[in-house]
Amino acid sequence: MTHIELLPALDDNYIFLIHNNQHAVVVDPADPRVVLTALQERNLELVAILNTHHHADHVGGNKILKSQTGCTIHGWAMDNERIPGIDIQHQEGDQFVLLDEEFHLLAVPGHTTGHCAYHAPGLEAAFVGDTLFALGCGRMFEGTPPMFWGSLKKLRALPPKTKIYCAHEYTLANAKFACAMDPQNKTLLNRVEDLKAQRARQEPTIPVQLADEIATNPFLRADQEDLVQQLGMQGSAAEDVFAHLRQAKDHF
Repeated sequence: MTHIELLPALDDNYIFLIHNNQHAVVVDPADPRVVLTALQERNLELVAILNTHHHADHVGGNKILKSQTGCTIHGWAMDNERIPGIDIQHQEGDQFVLLDEEFHLLAVPGHTTGHCAYHAPGLEAAFVGDTLFALGCGRMFEGTPPMFWGSLKKLRALPPKTKIYCAHEYTLANAKFACAMDPQNKTLLNRVEDLKAQRARQEPTIPVQLADEIATNPFLRADQEDLVQQLGMQGSAAEDVFAHLRQAKDHF
């Protein structure tokens, strides 16, 4: 059986530890000490790192982990010059097997131009870095609104039962913005109460189910008429609605 564990790191990061009780894969190892401790405690051998993008809070552990474990580092070829220690440069749509699980690389630029995600259909899981958050999305540091909106649509098209593993615990802050933009969404309002209760119990809100995000995340609803009307943007292209939301969130 393959397990997925959350390893909290830095201030609000999550590193994802995927393992079968013998071998392990980590996604976006922000802090090598956190990973090495987890490996030792569980008696696991690290075989691979999956990087979603080049930011230091996602690749900070690459070189130390590679030198101490001999693991292989995977990333999108688009970002090969910015991923420390990268060994395997995948292309859009590549499929590969780790821990007897199939992973698909999805190009999802927007937060950065070299951002990717990893969909593991057998695990009903997608590791999305900073492209998609619970009730939010990443800042648009390098991409464009059409690029970012296209990436969100690509993630939205995954099976609704897919569990979304995003890399930060930003959920309650995102919830305040989502409610401000979409105050008539009763599904959203009910969900926020549940999320507040989770955090009050000091539980992570990650992973989230994609179906819940489709119903409540304003950034995935930029082409939904009820939200568009609430924003007063009738007739606007979805990428323009997304751009409006992203700019509003930047100044929220």
